[in-house]
Amino acid sequence: MAFDWKALVKSIAPTIGTALGGPLGGMAGVALTKALGMGDDAPKDETALAAAVQGANPDQLLALKKADQDFAVQMQKLGFENIEALEAIAAGDRANARDREIKTQDWTPKALGIAITLGFFGLLGFLMKREPPSGSRDILNIMLGSLGSAWIGVVSYYFGSSAGSARKTEMMAKQQTPTS
Repeated sequence: MAFDWKALVKSIAPTIGTALGGPLGGMAGVALTKALGMGDDAPKDETALAAAVQGANPDQLLALKKADQDFAVQMQKLGFENIEALEAIAAGDRANARDREIKTQDWTPKALGIAITLGFFGLLGFLMKREPPSGSRDILNIMLGSLGSAWIGVVSYYFGSSAGSARKTEMMAKQQTPTS
């Protein structure tokens, strides 16, 4: 399983990370590559971006945080008031994917979901019961992290984040309500 570089970007730079998966992905990609110091002649494919994110030094991570703040300002100027607006776009994309799955009766997402779930919990169980070979420990830990991130995606796809969104909306409403 590949390194989940998009999840890492989203944890460091949430606005850029959220935009990467939607129609503003091109703009987010430019902000990301500039922050990581990838020159104009550097390849910009997923493999190159994953390697750049995984190998980022502390200065590049700080530049990425700054780029995220600048990107958020740029998005506000374009009419996207906050990260919730970008997330709404991404949620619409997920809804379209679910609708497509229902209409086509495609088995691929279900098979991938099952494989990721079995892989994640199988590897977790293996690591809990057995001592991994010394040369494989780091690789297995990276694989476990990647599978864990992918499993979160599977759960989000099939169960959504409606409960969390509702709780967040309720908390925001309480904060905005004037107290006497």
